Amino acid sequence: MRDLFEIVRNQKPLMLRPTTTVRHAGESMRDRRVGAVLVTDPAHRLVGIFTGRDAVARVLAAGRDPNTTTLADVMTPDPDTIAAGKTAIDALRQMQDGGYRHLPVVAEGKIVGILSKGDFRGDEQERLDEETGIWERI
Repeated sequence: MRDLFEIVRNQKPLMLRPTTTVRHAGESMRDRRVGAVLVTDPAHRLVGIFTGRDAVARVLAAGRDPNTTTLADVMTPDPDTIAAGKTAIDALRQMQDGGYRHLPVVAEGKIVGILSKGDFRGDEQERLDEETGIWERI
């Protein structure tokens, strides 16, 4: 079973400040080809997360101007995280239970990466599906 360090070890996650406009965040997400931004304070501590889903639901559908709306206005504050020493199945389980597709990975309070559902291999998803099926039958 892969640990999370194996998945995120070479990542350089997209991190922006809360004062960044949604337009800039969206352009950065497009350019980096990522689905989420980790919103950090000046000390690079995680304060929020902003995803493509947030862009649609909290900006576009709400009629907000992406040129003036900041990430602080529409991010999910204090998102759930997972410790870097956990396994891929732990992360998948947490993502399924929490209903989200992106999960920041931290080690000793520092951001080391971000997971997306697409980061996992089929066998890891199959194991989670098998576990879920067992619990549903109990």
